[in-house]
Amino acid sequence: MADIPGLPARRAALQMIDAVLHRGETLENAERNATRSIRGPADKALSRAIAGETLRWLVDLDGLIDSATKKNLPHDAKPRSVLRLMLAQWLRLDTPPHAVIATGLPLLAGGPRRLAHGVFSTLTKQEIMLPDAPTLPDDVAERWGERASAIASGLIVPPPLDLALKNWDETAERAAAMGGITLAPGHIRLPRGTPIEQLPGFGDGDWWVQDFAASLPARLLGRGEGKRVLDLCSAPGGKTLQLAAAGWQVTSLDISERRLEKVRQNLKRTGLEAEVIKANALTWQPAKQFDAILLDAPCTATGTCRRHPDVVHRIGDRQIEEMAELQNALLERAAGWLPDGSTLVYAVCSLESAEGAAQADSVGLTAQPVTADELPADLQPTEDGWLRTDPGMLRDEGGLDGFFVARWRK
Repeated sequence: MADIPGLPARRAALQMIDAVLHRGETLENAERNATRSIRGPADKALSRAIAGETLRWLVDLDGLIDSATKKNLPHDAKPRSVLRLMLAQWLRLDTPPHAVIATGLPLLAGGPRRLAHGVFSTLTKQEIMLPDAPTLPDDVAERWGERASAIASGLIVPPPLDLALKNWDETAERAAAMGGITLAPGHIRLPRGTPIEQLPGFGDGDWWVQDFAASLPARLLGRGEGKRVLDLCSAPGGKTLQLAAAGWQVTSLDISERRLEKVRQNLKRTGLEAEVIKANALTWQPAKQFDAILLDAPCTATGTCRRHPDVVHRIGDRQIEEMAELQNALLERAAGWLPDGSTLVYAVCSLESAEGAAQADSVGLTAQPVTADELPADLQPTEDGWLRTDPGMLRDEGGLDGFFVARWRK
């Protein structure tokens, strides 16, 4: 018997939620596995949207479910998972209740189906609403402390599309032609869902996709004027492209051949040049000295929670400790490669203090504080001279990923 239209997308979304919450997989990997049998791009996009919104509002959806049951369902119970995605469709994706029921209940059988139908029907008869911003899990809110509320306010919707331009002189003209806005020279922001390969300039390599916050670390190195820079842990390559476009002689190093292939593809498309090296930064030794090193270190990536809501539920103390240990080792090696007069920039797309300020405080180099005039309007350095962005910042302009950036001079 053929599937009910739309059911494969819901089944895939359920598999994705299960993989993230109960097996610790990333949403990206879970999506790749769950949608293999789905051919239509619209159904794939729908499954991702359902899973993403379910994870984004998970704590609040669970609260609604618990309010309509006499006894709380176990958190790993399939009826709870199905109800989560049913409520996410109704409350976040504006799917009519009859369509939610028709494509949600077939995921269950027998008593669990009747239970889910009863709970969903009860909630749809009430004037329920989600809060103004997603509720964070208790452990996450505790880690992020006083910033938690502002960060949560930036997680309401997925982020827009950011482009980094090869030629900064064209910023205003291109932004107007594309119907976008710009937050700084060399940047264009477009509405989410814009077909990337159909945008003018894609084939000519005039720009690449890069979250605006992710572009800030390379901007702090300024113009290269032919000087040498090492982009350490470089893939997928946005910062390599930035540095090359800014006139640096770039060495782009990463441990992943698969991810470096993306770097090579973008270098070819944009016509920019860089020396690409596959190596483990913990064992590799440079054959030449550099005028600057940019270390965009591996991290928990909790700062990307706007686009990757799974990190809020997957990341805990163990992962943070593992990443902090690796970051410390990479920082120590990078600092040891610096000749006098050179610059080191350290960045992580993490909201965890153990990966940010705690790492910066351990570096035995002379800090080169970030100044306000180096940053776009409305962004300010911290009192210590570091840069920290949160998803709640620049909300009226579409928000930012969370980053920590520090800079030193030897």
